[in-house]
Amino acid sequence: MTRRFCAPLFVLTVASFAAFGQDAPNPATKAVSKPDKGWQGRHESFVKRAAKGDVDVLFLGDSITQGWEGGGKAAWKETFEPMKAANFGIGGDRTEHVLWRITEGKELEGINPKVAVLMIGTNNSGSNSPDQIAEGVTAIVKELRKQRPETKVLLLGVFPRAGKSTKESKSVPAMDLQPKIKQINDRIAKLDDGKAVKYLDIGAKFLEKDGSLSREVMPDYLHLSGKGYAIWADAIKGPVADLMKR
Repeated sequence: MTRRFCAPLFVLTVASFAAFGQDAPNPATKAVSKPDKGWQGRHESFVKRAAKGDVDVLFLGDSITQGWEGGGKAAWKETFEPMKAANFGIGGDRTEHVLWRITEGKELEGINPKVAVLMIGTNNSGSNSPDQIAEGVTAIVKELRKQRPETKVLLLGVFPRAGKSTKESKSVPAMDLQPKIKQINDRIAKLDDGKAVKYLDIGAKFLEKDGSLSREVMPDYLHLSGKGYAIWADAIKGPVADLMKR
């Protein structure tokens, strides 16, 4: 009697676990905030900035986007300040955090930008799958389109990065995380509809001729230097200007 029911019970148990795995929520699409004061303070500053209006170009992202206020300050002032741009980047943000900021956080209230520049996902790469990350990016793009249907979205592919480096090395191969980043970018590239959403992958512009990352462009092989931001600005100023005219 025991043996008769053992096999069916095992099959049922395995099937139940499989179903649970399929139905498990994607953390990259679940809008959440952060409790730390630094994050909250920066978010609140964005809400106040949005309330003032007069934003034609909105940058959304993580620390790489926030860096326009640091190493990228010169390139920002020259290229994007004349476009009435606002920088809503927060260090450490993942897709779920940006999603919260533009929904429950109400960072879009008071502004109706002509273009939103979105680059997000690198901080998800260590714990989420390419599919999960792409779904997170998709959720943000859909929310932007829902809330601001007149805003055009310039969606950037996740930038190249290296997971390991040494202080002595002047450059490292950008291959350890590139397969996953490529999988993410291949998925989000499909969001380009030729109208309201334009996908652009500028990652190759940050690489050396041999495909490596240099400290001159990415000092820690993740965040950009002043030169890196100049490359970024030069790569997207044309597309941003074109989208503003649509």
